[in-house]
Amino acid sequence: MEATQINEYLNKYFPQFEEGLREQVAKNCTVKSVLKGETMIQTGQYFRSTVLVIEGRLKLYREGEEGGEFFMYYLEPGNACALSMVCAQKQLTSGVMAKALEDSIVLMIPVAMMESLMQEFKSWYAFVVETYRLRFEELLVIIDSIAFKSMDERLVSYLENQQNKLNSNQLFITHNEIATDLHSSREVISRLLKKLEQQQKVRLFRNYIELL
Repeated sequence: MEATQINEYLNKYFPQFEEGLREQVAKNCTVKSVLKGETMIQTGQYFRSTVLVIEGRLKLYREGEEGGEFFMYYLEPGNACALSMVCAQKQLTSGVMAKALEDSIVLMIPVAMMESLMQEFKSWYAFVVETYRLRFEELLVIIDSIAFKSMDERLVSYLENQQNKLNSNQLFITHNEIATDLHSSREVISRLLKKLEQQQKVRLFRNYIELL
């Protein structure tokens, strides 16, 4: 991918970046393609770059000792991986996994540039701070949901959130994937989805869920 094309992506998804910042990123970043289902970040790995998403969708989650998953948040075009920013700067290893839910393209900004970008460009500093804030708020929403909402309320909120993010009322997601994201069992989610179907709030198909 040429610098001109990278600049077009940056203009589209990171319009808050100063012109000089966009030029620096386009000149020094590495473009990485991640296929659907591919794991991009592994628990225990060191970050050598900060990740900006320009195409596709990634899912960040924490893996349990017995193989379970704790969903954290999604990364979509215009997003950055806050964890990569922190761990890259501090030379820490990752405590989470990241998997592509769609064929994705990310820009890898070398960790060696982080300090100079923070000092030279106010828009980069503001972007990093805002990224930290957004991710912290998303985690608070998850904690509040687990602590204070019933599972059926959490399921409805989850489906509405997916609908808004994907801009579609047809969600190509399995009951098992929903259960993993909501830290429940497939049987419970299937039962609650059936209840929502009876209430004419959703329509269930073999490969997708339609929100009514």
